[in-house]
Amino acid sequence: MTDTPRRRLADHVSSSPTFIGAGSALTGNLQCGGDLVVAGSVNGDSTVRGSFTLSEGGRWEGRIACANAVIAGEVEGTLSVTDKLEIRASARLRGALSARSIAVARGAVTEGEMAVTSGQPVVHYEEKRKA
Repeated sequence: MTDTPRRRLADHVSSSPTFIGAGSALTGNLQCGGDLVVAGSVNGDSTVRGSFTLSEGGRWEGRIACANAVIAGEVEGTLSVTDKLEIRASARLRGALSARSIAVARGAVTEGEMAVTSGQPVVHYEEKRKA
C-alpha cells in the first residue's frame, strides 16, 4: 500500500465505475449511484453521485450534475458540480458551468457562463503529468 497523496481528482475514481467505452453511443437519461467514466458519446441528462470523468475523445450533450468532475473531452450543455471541477487542456466546453472550485489547464476552451460557488478565483494551471 502506498502513502502517496492523491492530489488529482482522477486519482480518486473508484475501482468499479460505470463505464461508457470509446465507440459507444448512449441516448437517454442516466442515474449513476457511483462514479461514471465516459469515453464514448452521450446525448442526455445525468445525475452522478460520485465523480464524473469525460475522457479525451469523449462527448456529452445535455445536463450533468455530479460531486466532482474531470473533463478532457467535449461538453455541450450544463455542468453542475458540487465540489471540484478539473478541466484538462484537451477539453472543449460550451454552456453553463458551476462548481465549488474550478481548475482550468492552459489550452482548454470554455464558452459560456462559469460560476465558482465558493467565491474563490478560477485556478489556471499547466498540465505536466500524463493521464
